Amino acid sequence: MERGALTMAIIHIDDREFTANPKDNLLQACLSNGFDLPYFCWHPALGSVGACRQCAVRQFANPEDTTGRIVMACMTPATDGTRISIADPEAVSFRASVIEWLMTNHPHDCPVCEEGGECHLQDMTVMTGHAYRRYRFSKRTHRNQYLGPFVKHEMNRCIACYRCVRFYRDYAGGADLDVYAARNNVYFGRAEDGVLENEFSGNLVEVCPTGVFTDKTLSAAYNRKWDMRSAPSVCVHCGVGCNTSVNERGGQVRRILNRYNGAVNGYFLCDRGRFGYGFANRPDRVRTPVLRDPGGSMRTATRTEALDALTKTLGTGGKIIGIGSPRASLEANFALRRLVGADGFHAGVSAREARCLATAIEILQAGAVPTPTLREMEAADVVLVLGEDVADTAPRVALALRQAARGRSMEIADRLKIAHWQDAAVRDAAQGARSPLFVASVAATRLDDIAARTCRAAPCDIARLGFAIRHRIDANAPSVEDLPEAMQALAGEIADALLAAKRPLIVSGCGLGDEAVLRAAAGIAQALNGADRLPGIVLAVPECNSMGLALMQGGSVEDAIDTVTEGATVIVLENDLYRRAERKRVDALFDAAANVIVLDHVSTATVARADIVLPSANFAECDGTLVSGEGRAQRSFQAVFPKDDVQASWMWLRDIAGTSEWHRLDDVVRSLASAMTQFVAIGEATPPGDFRIAGSRIRSEPHRYSGRTAVDADRTVHEPRASVPEESPFSSTMEGYYGQMPASLIPFFWAPAWNSIQSLNKFQDEVGGALRGGDPGVRLFEPNGAAAPRPDATAPGQFVRGPGQWFVVPRRPIFGGEELSALAPAVAERIAAPSLALNPADARSLDVENGGMIDIDFKSGSYRLAVTVAPELPSGVAMLSVGLPGMDWCALPGWGTPRRAEPAP
Repeated sequence: MERGALTMAIIHIDDREFTANPKDNLLQACLSNGFDLPYFCWHPALGSVGACRQCAVRQFANPEDTTGRIVMACMTPATDGTRISIADPEAVSFRASVIEWLMTNHPHDCPVCEEGGECHLQDMTVMTGHAYRRYRFSKRTHRNQYLGPFVKHEMNRCIACYRCVRFYRDYAGGADLDVYAARNNVYFGRAEDGVLENEFSGNLVEVCPTGVFTDKTLSAAYNRKWDMRSAPSVCVHCGVGCNTSVNERGGQVRRILNRYNGAVNGYFLCDRGRFGYGFANRPDRVRTPVLRDPGGSMRTATRTEALDALTKTLGTGGKIIGIGSPRASLEANFALRRLVGADGFHAGVSAREARCLATAIEILQAGAVPTPTLREMEAADVVLVLGEDVADTAPRVALALRQAARGRSMEIADRLKIAHWQDAAVRDAAQGARSPLFVASVAATRLDDIAARTCRAAPCDIARLGFAIRHRIDANAPSVEDLPEAMQALAGEIADALLAAKRPLIVSGCGLGDEAVLRAAAGIAQALNGADRLPGIVLAVPECNSMGLALMQGGSVEDAIDTVTEGATVIVLENDLYRRAERKRVDALFDAAANVIVLDHVSTATVARADIVLPSANFAECDGTLVSGEGRAQRSFQAVFPKDDVQASWMWLRDIAGTSEWHRLDDVVRSLASAMTQFVAIGEATPPGDFRIAGSRIRSEPHRYSGRTAVDADRTVHEPRASVPEESPFSSTMEGYYGQMPASLIPFFWAPAWNSIQSLNKFQDEVGGALRGGDPGVRLFEPNGAAAPRPDATAPGQFVRGPGQWFVVPRRPIFGGEELSALAPAVAERIAAPSLALNPADARSLDVENGGMIDIDFKSGSYRLAVTVAPELPSGVAMLSVGLPGMDWCALPGWGTPRRAEPAP
C-alpha cells in the first residue's frame, strides 16, 4: 500500500491487519493505529533507547508461529509482514511486572503530587492493571535541588526513564543537567544546586512522565490540573508563532502549556513563552478606565464616564493620530486604522525597525525562495545564520537548527541501515558528526557549540561576507571589494557547502537593525535557487505581530511624533512609546498633543502620561489574530473572563467610533479582509465564532472539573459560570462537545486512559505528524517567483572605527529583552543587569575590567553601564543589552562615545 511516495507496511496486531510507516517502530505504529500500549522512555521527538522495558509485546515469525517471543515495541521496526500481540497474556504480565519494579522506589504521594491527575505514570499504571503494592521495604530517598524560578525538583518520584537528560542534553544542547548513578541510586539533576541554564528547561515539566520536574510558577498558586479552564492560544513573546494552551482558574492565568502544531513548535516551547505569562496577573495592571482631571491628577472612572469623555474629546474636530502596536492583534490595529484613517495610522515601531520589516516582507513576498516551517527547517542539510542571534530573538528556531545539525548523523545511519528512531545507535555510529552550520554574528551565540565555523564582525562586514558568498555562488552578482583574505576564504568555504546541499537554509533577521544584512541573506538564497536545490530563507522579526503590523503599513513612531500639532488627539494602542523613541521626543509628543488616549493592559510610562486610559484585554482575555514571521496567521482564544471593565481593544475602538456593524470578532475579520487584500485569507485561520459540532460548543473545562473553591465556601460551594460571548465556539464549563474537532480549536489534550499530555497521540494523523485535519494557521503570502533582489542590493563599505568612538549594536536577551515577559515575576529573576560588552583591548583602553563601570554618550542620551569583557567582539564594536526594565530607548545600531565613569558625588 502506498501513501504518497512512501510504500506503507502491512502489519498484524492481534490478528487484525493495519498499515504502518516502515520508518517507524512498532510502538509508534501501534499508537498511530489507536492502540493503548504503555511506555515511558520513548518520545516521538527523542526516539528510542529501550530503557524502561514497558512496551513489551509478543512478536511472531509468521502466521504459523504460535510461540513467538517477547520484544520491546519501541526497539522493533514496523516492517512489512510483522505480526505481534499486545493482548498476549505473557506480554500483559511482563508489562505489569515492569511497572511494579519501577514503582518500588516511587513514593505513594499521588494525593499531594502536583502531577496528580495529569500524570503519565498514573495512566500507565492503570493501563497495565498494577493496582496493589507488594513491596514492603525501605525506599531510597534523594535530596531535591534548587533549579531556578521555573522548574521544581522532586527526585524521589523518578523512575529512571532518562527522558529528561536525553531532551536537555541531546536535543536542546544543555550542559548543566546530567545523570549520576551508583547501583540503583540514579540521580537526575545538576552537579550542584543552581539555575538551569538552558532556555528550554521548562520542557522538562512536560517531558517527564512523573512529578520529578514540575512547573514552579504553577506551584505559587497551585490548583488541581483538572480544575482549570483552557483555550487555544498563540505565544506573544516573539515572532515565531508557537502554539500554546492557556490554563485559567479564578480569573487568572495559571500556566502555559505547549499546544502541538506539527508545522510550527511541535512538542516544545522556550522558557520565555512558557513562563512569561505572569504579566497578565500583575496587581498593578490596568483594570478600570482612568481620567486625568483638569488639575492633572488621575482618577478611576466608570465605563460610561470614560465613553462620555472620549465623545467630548473626539468631538472637537481636531486632528487624530493613531499609533498601533506589534504586540496587539490584527483586529485591534485595524480598528484603530479605520478610526483614524490610513493617513493618520502609524505602525508603532521605530523608523529603523519599520524599514527592516518592510525589507523582510519584500524579500519573502517578492522572492522565489520560500520560508520553511520549523519542521522543514529541521530537514536542512546546510545552514547559514547571517547576523541574527536566533537563540535570543527566535529561540524555537534555534532549537530547530540544532536538529538540522544532526542531519549528517542521519546520513551515516542510513548508510549503516540504522533506523532514525534508534537514538542511541545513531549517536554511537555518528560519533558527534554534524551537518555544516555556519554562524556569522557580532558576538558569541548559544549555537556556537554546534557550528562548523563562526565569524565575528561588525554588521556591515557581516553583510559584506554575505554578498561575497552570493558572488561565489553566482559569478554574475557584484563582487565585494577589499575583502580580507581570511573573509574571502570563509566565503568560499560557506559557498561550497551551500552549493553541495540539497536543502540549504539561510537564517537572518531584524535583530541588528541592518537592512544590508537582510539583503545579503536574500541574495544568497536567490543565488542558490535552482532545479537541484530547495533553498529556504528565514527572517526573524521582533514581536508577535510585527509581520502583521508591517503588512498593514503605516508610518513609524518618529513620523507620528513629527505630525503631532497643537490641539491634536493621539490614540496609542497597547504600546509604550518610551520603548520606541527617544524620551525627549516622546515627551514632546505628549506636551504638544491636546489629548492622549491610551489603550493597554500593563502599566507603562506611556499610560502614566495619558489623559484617558482604557483597560484593554490581554492575550488571554480576548480572541485575536497574530501573524508570525513565517506569514502564518493564527487565532488565539479567550480563556480568562474579566469581571471589570476590561474588554478587547477593538471593542473599545468600535465603541469610540460608534461602529454599529461590528458585533463580534468575525465581523472585524471580514471588514479587514475586504479592506486590505493582503489579509483576504485570515478568515481561514479558524472556524467562525458560531461554529458548533452537533449543535454544541466545544467544552473548555475537563470532565472532572470540580466547580468548587474552598476560598468561597463560606458563601457558596458553586463556582460562578463565566459569561461566554455568543459568538464563541467554546463553552465556559465542562458541558459541551469534546471529540474530533478542528485542530485550531483544541483547548486541551485528553483521551480515555490518557490524562497526561501524552494523549496528544490520539489527535494526530500519525504519532509525531500533523494534527488531524491539518495543523493550525494559514499562510498569508508565498513567494511570487520574482527574480533576484533589487539591482541596488550591493555590499556596503567595510567597517571603519570612528575616532574615539565605538559602534554599538543591540542585543535583545531572551530574558528581559521582550516587554511583556519581563513583567513576569519568574522571568524577572532571570534578567541580568544592563551591561555593555567590549573587546578586551577596548576595555583596557579605558582602564576598566570586567564588571567595572563606564559612561557612554549617544545622541539620544547617556548611559552608565557595567562592562562585560567579550573576547570574541571585534575591536571598535560594542554590544548593549536593550529593552531591559528601566532602560531608556537608544537608537541602535549607532555610534557611542565612551568615557570613564566619574564617581558619584
